[in-house]
Amino acid sequence: MTDSAMRELADDPSSRKRFFKMMGGAGAVSAFGVFLAACGDDDNDAASTSTPAEPAEDDGGKGDLAILNYALTLEYLEADFYKQVIDSGIVKDPAQVSLAKQFGETEQTHVDSLKAAIEGMGGKAVTAPKTKFQPTLDKGLMAVLETAATVENLGAAAYLGAAGKIKSKDVLATALAIHSVEARHAAALNSLVGRGFGGKGGLEGSLPDGAFAKGMDEAAVLAAVKPFLA
Repeated sequence: MTDSAMRELADDPSSRKRFFKMMGGAGAVSAFGVFLAACGDDDNDAASTSTPAEPAEDDGGKGDLAILNYALTLEYLEADFYKQVIDSGIVKDPAQVSLAKQFGETEQTHVDSLKAAIEGMGGKAVTAPKTKFQPTLDKGLMAVLETAATVENLGAAAYLGAAGKIKSKDVLATALAIHSVEARHAAALNSLVGRGFGGKGGLEGSLPDGAFAKGMDEAAVLAAVKPFLA
């Protein structure tokens, strides 16, 4: 976390106080505590908390811009997944249809917000990737619900894994706010598909493995979503 926004906020009480006020108080304090505990110091055990990889310096920019474009790619994936699920008509239960629509609208809002943030920083937003969800849809409703839970867990883990590299407090605030929503989506879906307590890598279960959530680095997240990319 050297020279990151997380480190500055951890070390500077006045800066931290202003940040919490900007984020809305008590909820931000709790969420920041989770972020800080999960990211840990640079010498923490890598086996328990993944160390984020340096963002690639490509068309997505570098530093915070690259992280935002990485997050945008995942949000594109999630938004398109829910759209395809709803369009397929595979979900029949009205409550589940409502949930899918709500989650899809939320992910699209994340897409729009991240694109605006990237453009506001003078960057160029990456284009949406081509997705491959038909094989999942063909497997039936339970496969769809389990995939939704997995994708939401990945989203939460991705934001957590990138947090320690973010330098701008505005970008960190955005990541923290979206992470919280992704985690709530994941919890709801994990419960819906009957996943229990914990699981391999912290990516399955209605509750995390232990007291602190586990982040995933960019390479691990992209490898996990690769089957969904055309």
